Amino acid sequence: MSNETIDVEIWSDIACPWCYIGKTRFSAALEQFPDKDRVRVTWRAYQLAPDTPVGAGRRELDALVAGKGMQPEQVRQMFEQVAGNAASAGLQLNFDTAIAANTFDAHRLIHLAGDRRDAVVDALFRAHFTEGKAVDDREVLLDIAESAGLDRDAVNAQLDSEAAVADVRADLQAARDLQVTGVPFFVVDRRLAVSGAQPEDVFRQLLEQGAQLPEQGSPAE
Repeated sequence: MSNETIDVEIWSDIACPWCYIGKTRFSAALEQFPDKDRVRVTWRAYQLAPDTPVGAGRRELDALVAGKGMQPEQVRQMFEQVAGNAASAGLQLNFDTAIAANTFDAHRLIHLAGDRRDAVVDALFRAHFTEGKAVDDREVLLDIAESAGLDRDAVNAQLDSEAAVADVRADLQAARDLQVTGVPFFVVDRRLAVSGAQPEDVFRQLLEQGAQLPEQGSPAE
């Protein structure tokens, strides 16, 4: 069995409920994967609504009604369907309190989190979808950073600077280069890809196929 690292890149957005569901299902599949110690997961930024004004504090429902031209009842029905899918993954999504937010700085925080990235991603999803917090509010981001074991003052200084801005922009450009049109989007070694919040079995198959890929530059057997 090869000991080569299996690189998994995941393009997602904190404001995307399917990304939260997909992360949960992928994490469950990874936990059961025999070669999980070979897997290196990298979170990549994607923004579904990059023009969302920072600090507007508008409910997600109202933002969708205004931005998509949908009727409130249509949006509520959509929320109910998504919440039902989330419940099957053990997640509680509360769309009544979800606040539409610009996620650019949240993605910066993920990049700044180093080996705490997974915990930060989980906390951001939970803050947005369960706790009704605005993930473009600086204090919310700092609370999340601190809860994940990061230095609050150091993170605040980084967010005041241009730290990780180029990293987020590079992720967004890579998504365009790969023609990613929806998230979550899972890529293994830039050679295999799966889109959407797939069942755990699909993610297990993706990991198994990734483990069997020939090394880069080596001929296939």
